[in-house]
Amino acid sequence: MNKLQAIAIDDEPIALEVVKNLLGEVPFVELVKCFTKAIDAITFLQENTIDLIFLDIKMPGLSGIEFLRSLPKPPMVIFTTAYSEHAVQSFELDAIDYLLKPFSLARMLKACNKAFELYQLKSNNKQATPELLPVIFIKSGYEQVKIDLADLRYVESVGNYIRFHLGAQTIVSRLTMAEAEALLPGKAFVRVHRSFMVAKAKITKVDKRSIWLDKTEVPIGASYATEIENLLKSAPNKGITVK
Repeated sequence: MNKLQAIAIDDEPIALEVVKNLLGEVPFVELVKCFTKAIDAITFLQENTIDLIFLDIKMPGLSGIEFLRSLPKPPMVIFTTAYSEHAVQSFELDAIDYLLKPFSLARMLKACNKAFELYQLKSNNKQATPELLPVIFIKSGYEQVKIDLADLRYVESVGNYIRFHLGAQTIVSRLTMAEAEALLPGKAFVRVHRSFMVAKAKITKVDKRSIWLDKTEVPIGASYATEIENLLKSAPNKGITVK
């Protein structure tokens, strides 16, 4: 079994010891290193590849939220904190889970299982291309439904569900946006908002606030604007109107 390579960041050494002891009971996660300062972890991540970060939020100097936002391509993150008020903000940053201190081994294991499932989804996605895998299967209700990627226009997060929009047909599945993103090949789809991903080939018009897929308007999130600009510069698509 491949193990997730993980680091832990917390300004309290005792809290790091708790994470270390609990992860010692999780066979598919290897804790590579611990940090009491987030800035030291940035240097480490520049030189090492990590799958998962256990991250405290309230830390002196650089908070966990600020640290995560500073990473251009962050690994998966599980927040470990004594404060519940940051839960919504953490999930807006696509955190895998949010563990409130003190947490049990059972709660840690549940979070690690979610991370490992997403890791497997991403691994399968890397081995496939749109040409080799023109369809995906998702669970909708009690059925496994086939989705032809060539027909998929965009996906939309609504509460605990994802809507897959295929022209006149919409398929709903109980997934997170992070799980949906892992299922879709990055060469063909782009995240434009915390609640939306679109098919690059379906884009017909772009302005500072929105992307159009013919008559369908999809908002551009502020944190994704630069990515959209880079997409248009590096791989301009014929037929796209830019305003």
